[in-house]
Amino acid sequence: MARKRRGFGRIREERSGRYSAAYVGPDAKLHRAPRTFATDSDAEGWLAIERRKIDLGTWGAVERSDAVTLRAYATQWLEQRQLRPRTRQHYDSMLNRLILPELGDTKLVALTPAKVRTWHAALGTEHRTRNAHAYALLHAICATAVQDEVLDANPCRIRAAMQTNRKRDVDVLTPAEVDKLAAKMPARLRASVLLAAWCATRWGETSELRRGDVGKDCSVLRVRRAVTYRGGKFYVGEPKTAAGIRDVAVPPHIRPAVKAHLRSHVGKGADALLFPAESGGHMRDGEYRTHWEKARAAIGKPNLRVHDLRHVGAVLAAQSGATTAELMHRLGHTTPAMALRYQHVAEGRDAEIAERLSRLAQETKCSPGPE
Repeated sequence: MARKRRGFGRIREERSGRYSAAYVGPDAKLHRAPRTFATDSDAEGWLAIERRKIDLGTWGAVERSDAVTLRAYATQWLEQRQLRPRTRQHYDSMLNRLILPELGDTKLVALTPAKVRTWHAALGTEHRTRNAHAYALLHAICATAVQDEVLDANPCRIRAAMQTNRKRDVDVLTPAEVDKLAAKMPARLRASVLLAAWCATRWGETSELRRGDVGKDCSVLRVRRAVTYRGGKFYVGEPKTAAGIRDVAVPPHIRPAVKAHLRSHVGKGADALLFPAESGGHMRDGEYRTHWEKARAAIGKPNLRVHDLRHVGAVLAAQSGATTAELMHRLGHTTPAMALRYQHVAEGRDAEIAERLSRLAQETKCSPGPE
């Protein structure tokens, strides 16, 4: 076994033909590479990275990479993130159910692309969206580890593993169907359907609306907060995105219904919730869903989700001629991707528009011309 002397560290050719590397760190202890290398230049590269950590003063900033497990690093990663309760619970659930049982005890530096591929393949193909979310989480954790110089490179390299082609078709209601759906809800909740459909609000935004958020003459809706329910508690915070803080103009034709709702079902104070639970306070999803499921069945839409009303509002706005920027503002989106999707859906009405143009042409031909 040949040993190669150098200015920093040492490289040795093993009997297998592969190369090992080691160096004496600032702690005066010998630190060996956690794996062998196919070439001596690869071993030199590892030593160069370790030397750079020492020179930059980051060598002791994180736990030594040859000791930390994915479980320990992922736990630290999650604790250091400023996450909403719902997002934190979602990440924690994916880690405990899908990632850590298989990979948690693996040392981070031993998390190779091959191990990631094996883990990903074991997830199966039945839940593609779930798998894409779990892979994206592991990729994000490993990307931070690369930034922390705990890993030399991200082992998550499966092409398109974070993407899913599964898209749920949204049943876009007509204005008449929106009215029918609202009419099937209890009187105190009818305005929630109208506002969600015509102002494209999220459920968390709708259920946190208060009297003070409704402008004069009910002409504007000031979306400033959203509420989530996790772990038996309600959490009130800012909307899902920074752009979610917005003023949404209320279409004139539903303003009378909103005014009637304020008179009959909302407390007098500015902080009074527009749609409180029957017992007071925020309404849980389950309480609303009980009425929702009956109403959607009554209009022949048994698969309609509450969130679909937001899609309805977006498509109706696109059909009215809203530009991409206008849709982004109305929906509280930070990127144009979703706004473009709604505009694309709205383009599906082009055939109907063409038929209307033909009818107009026929009516023009049939009408008497000027004498």
